[in-house]
Amino acid sequence: MNLTTLLEGLSYECVQGTLDISVEKVVYDSRTVDETHEGTDWLFVCIKGLNSDGHSYATQMVSKGARVLVVSRPVPEVIGKEVTVIQVSDTRYALAFISAAYFGHPANRLTTIGITGTKGKTTSTYLVKSILENAGCKVGLIGTIEVIIGDTHLPAYNTTPESYLLQEYFARMVEAGLDTVVMEVSSQALMLHRTQGFVFDYGIFTNLAQDHIGHGEHENFEEYLGCKRLLFRQCRIGIVNGDDEYVNQVTQGHTCELKTFGLSEGCMLRAENLTLVNNGGSLGVSFETKGLTELEAQVATPGKFSVYNALTAIAICQNFGVSEDAVIKALRCAKVKGRIEPVEVSDKFTLLIDYAHNAMSLKSLLTTLKEYQPNRLICVFGCGGNRSRQRRFEMGEVSGQLADLTIITSDNPRFEEPMDIIGDIKTGIEKTDGEYVEIPDRREAIAYAIAHGQPGDIIVLAGKGHEDYQEIKGVKYPMDERDLIRDILAEI
Repeated sequence: MNLTTLLEGLSYECVQGTLDISVEKVVYDSRTVDETHEGTDWLFVCIKGLNSDGHSYATQMVSKGARVLVVSRPVPEVIGKEVTVIQVSDTRYALAFISAAYFGHPANRLTTIGITGTKGKTTSTYLVKSILENAGCKVGLIGTIEVIIGDTHLPAYNTTPESYLLQEYFARMVEAGLDTVVMEVSSQALMLHRTQGFVFDYGIFTNLAQDHIGHGEHENFEEYLGCKRLLFRQCRIGIVNGDDEYVNQVTQGHTCELKTFGLSEGCMLRAENLTLVNNGGSLGVSFETKGLTELEAQVATPGKFSVYNALTAIAICQNFGVSEDAVIKALRCAKVKGRIEPVEVSDKFTLLIDYAHNAMSLKSLLTTLKEYQPNRLICVFGCGGNRSRQRRFEMGEVSGQLADLTIITSDNPRFEEPMDIIGDIKTGIEKTDGEYVEIPDRREAIAYAIAHGQPGDIIVLAGKGHEDYQEIKGVKYPMDERDLIRDILAEI
């Protein structure tokens, strides 16, 4: 592909060499360069990351055969060498456009749906996929848990992958005959321009709360909010939660058509007559919708936020002309791994697995479950190591206030001692009158919860969700809570 074609849509300066060159490969990670690049004309984009800067590898990349460098600052050490140097203001932004062109702009052949927000992204993507597939669409998915391309399921390393990988996934979806992609769009992805190079057909906002603020994430809430706002300058139709307190700020300066959903009267799609459903330990909500679509529906997950997730999916899918029956069927059967996921253990009590791993999400989860008036609400959780200690204090306090019994255990201790983390959680829980026990081994903690379950109890295993590992001292050991539960039940 000609270099000028790759650079279309970008402002740049050719500071050395020629634009009349053909590029066979695009590289942005120096660690991926190997013998397969020998004898090819390849381009290296110098990306500045959290811990390293690709500009530092410019000379090394040229010595390994790079014919083109894309930089955002001068690299005088390569001056005079046989290499074309393209300077841009932001190499991450440039990488997104270069990648889109390199893969032939595959997003143009897909209906693209991007969902952003603090909570609800993952569940909403699966709901949308389920509904649209019931209507005959062929849908790919990109998110926190996995990437789905037809029958292929790939592990996800970021909520939203780097722009090059994102475009590669799009291209694979087109090749597989898919016509639609629904994906999670994180604030980090928007800040780092991973979703540039194309325009979303639909951009969705679920909600916003204080989160993802700190080292390696966002400096403050204003930056976090500002990044979410970017999606609505990069989509054709925006679908937003009209009940959220930040909705006007998130959509400020939008360039798209806007539609709203929620529970309040002013929303274009709204849910009414919410009724909690508890069928033998299976928790859900039934409701009616008014406005853009009118139907009677039920979701197989508990709480008001499940209704918001459903409204998100309905608001999107009504643009596709999906029948009411297809929507109703999909909402009843759609479940997401690690998101209020029921696991059949006993007909006497309910056991759920959820990814709640901060105070905000844990409070929302426990408050929701208390609405079902359980005999006891039991919360099993730990906190991640090498993360904010304040999160541990807050989660301990939340569980102490809302759960009848907290079982404090280990999560991903990483390079910290599990008992130090448990000590921080106890600091928070001891501000309350909540009862607790501490069982550092997660398997033993789950076994204790199951063995002591009483009729009418709701037991929630919080924090791990979809994860199938436990990270200790830099090593990820296999550990899936579903497997642990199966083994525990077999022993019982």
